[in-house]
Amino acid sequence: MRLRGIPPLLYFDHNSTTPLAPEVAATYAAALRDVYGNPSSTHRAGQLARQKFESARRVIADTLHAAPAEIVFTSGGTESNNLAILGLLRQRQSAHAVTLAIEHPAVLEPFRQLEQEGVAVTYLKPGEPIAAALRDDTRLVSVMHANNETGAVQPLEEIASAVAARRAAGQTIYLHSDGVQAFSKIPLDLSRLSVDLYSLSAHKIFGPKGIGALFVRKNTPLQRIQFGGRHERERRPGTENVPAAVAFAYAAELAVASSADIVASLRDQFEAQLVSRLHDIQINAVASRRLPNTSNILFHGVSAEALVIALDMREMAVSTGAACSSGSLEPSHVLLAMGLSRDEARSSIRFSFGRYNTMAEISALSDAVVESVNKLRHRQSKEARLAG
Repeated sequence: MRLRGIPPLLYFDHNSTTPLAPEVAATYAAALRDVYGNPSSTHRAGQLARQKFESARRVIADTLHAAPAEIVFTSGGTESNNLAILGLLRQRQSAHAVTLAIEHPAVLEPFRQLEQEGVAVTYLKPGEPIAAALRDDTRLVSVMHANNETGAVQPLEEIASAVAARRAAGQTIYLHSDGVQAFSKIPLDLSRLSVDLYSLSAHKIFGPKGIGALFVRKNTPLQRIQFGGRHERERRPGTENVPAAVAFAYAAELAVASSADIVASLRDQFEAQLVSRLHDIQINAVASRRLPNTSNILFHGVSAEALVIALDMREMAVSTGAACSSGSLEPSHVLLAMGLSRDEARSSIRFSFGRYNTMAEISALSDAVVESVNKLRHRQSKEARLAG
């Protein structure tokens, strides 16, 4: 997708954020203009806002195959993850939790905070069996549905079965999943998938920033982590962001109706072109089931940061990983947990595509990557000869 700007960019960083879909932008603008009442007010402007807000809740619930009462609107994925993890475990400071070492910081940091408060946490590497890590005092398992850097989809159904077996034996245990990257990219039916808490964010699906949701299955205990009014059934205080919720709902409808096959074909064609034209590259997590839009590639002997800059100079936006970790001098914790060396992690780039990208853009990107990698390798070889 070509974005307006100075200069215009070809955008291949949809896992960081997506541009606002034109139809969603129009809906958002209309709601900002027309739906300005406070949903808690009893006058007509307030009641119109309440109707629009609850309609948005029903739409989000329908896309998940959930009940409207199970949807809590939040400010985004980070708040949803914090509410799920802290809201469940702060009632049980002596408890144990299990999560993955490849989780997003929005999951890892709440767990690190809970460790300071007395909760024991086990961090598993990819491939380590979760069932074997469960203990009698395990109260929460938190596993992302799909990884934001590699696109690797986790075996959530298998994990849910392990948790359900413990629950059937009388253990009080719950399952949370960060679904921010997975939502709308792979099939999802929460009436069949036995997760208790599931996090969403609008800006990953061509919706606005500043709005997200947390699915909370009926009878799941959740203590609020913010204090104020009695909004969202006393689970999340604050005046509701009605225009953003309306836009989020519309973005969700459009996202689940779009075909992932088209984006998958773009990703597959891109990888095939690079593999045929470049040596010493490796597609990370290629053996795993992956999101259809995500490709994480290791270019041996090339600095990822230098390649990102080279592509940016050619008006193409890609990234080295999670946007919230940009600026960090440390290599990706996800790739390190997968077994890559620090140098390999520093040579890996994430390309994430969206429904507005075209095959012509993919061809342009492939050409730019090949040319940039060859130039960077030639420069590094020349510098090594001069140094020697």
